[in-house]
Amino acid sequence: MSTAQEPRTGAIAVVQNAVDPARREDVLLRVRREEGHEVSPWWLVGAFVFVAGTVVALMSLIPGGGV
Repeated sequence: MSTAQEPRTGAIAVVQNAVDPARREDVLLRVRREEGHEVSPWWLVGAFVFVAGTVVALMSLIPGGGV
């Protein structure tokens, strides 16, 4: 008698009815990508440089900020 065919708990049913968090409708930007399709670290480096440059450019517009 195997417990896999007749589980004593509802664990099997819970797993079968589980919703993948990456596929939920209320999640806006989370996407589960296939293995090997990870985001390149250079995107994060580029985003940091862009945001830092934007902050510096905006702060240079403030009078008396560059003393």
